[in-house]
Amino acid sequence: MKPDTCDFFRDVAVMMADAARTVIRPWFRAPFDVVSKADKSPVTVADRTAERVMRAILAELLPEHGVFGEEFGLENEKARYRWLLDPVDGTRSFVTGRPLFGTLIALLEDGEPVIGLIDQAVTQERWLGVKGQKTLFTSPLGGNAQTRACHELAQAEMSCTSPEMLEMAPHEGWKVLKKNTARMTWGGDCYAYGLLALGQIDLITECDMNPWDWAALVPVIEGAGGKITAWDGSSLRADGDRTVLAAGNAVLHEKAVRMLRSSQDI
Repeated sequence: MKPDTCDFFRDVAVMMADAARTVIRPWFRAPFDVVSKADKSPVTVADRTAERVMRAILAELLPEHGVFGEEFGLENEKARYRWLLDPVDGTRSFVTGRPLFGTLIALLEDGEPVIGLIDQAVTQERWLGVKGQKTLFTSPLGGNAQTRACHELAQAEMSCTSPEMLEMAPHEGWKVLKKNTARMTWGGDCYAYGLLALGQIDLITECDMNPWDWAALVPVIEGAGGKITAWDGSSLRADGDRTVLAAGNAVLHEKAVRMLRSSQDI
């Protein structure tokens, strides 16, 4: 991708995040109906409206691109460039008034994430990752996107969105990993990955993840100095096993992969 093209695509991602924030923020802690989808996950007017707004921007500026959103599916399937949209990742937190959710926007080039954005509409924090570049973090609270130099599992702060998520794990190696880290904290959805990029969390082990859940995280985590793959250390892909392992650095990541591999049959 040429630099000027990349800059334009990045600007489009920021434009969509700005629009989604404008839609989502007024609904936070406001009364609205919550609908349960077929998989029993919740969806709200904020999710649907934010995705419609982002799709409208893409239809106007980049009509030749593909779009795959959590709420309204896939368009232009054969396009080289495909945007993945998750308007409210962490809807459970959103509907219960917790600011531990975010909007996820990713651009794939031939299936590889090249731009990723996490936006928190309430705290007004934003992580913007571009392949090969340092992640940019903007926040009224200050801070920089830089992972923590934690190389030992025994000192690592580990995180996962929920115990229920890990019921879908391909094996229970995560339990061994959990026992060998300093602490395990539950909750966060995509916001936890933003915290990892800020050096507040060292390790995230999750599963049952869709492409729109992880695609935006890849440039953000890598651009902050971290590493993110499947549990077995392989690159994340749409037809993979839906596991995600993120670490603040390659050394810690390799130790976590080895422990997960060695404990698969436990």
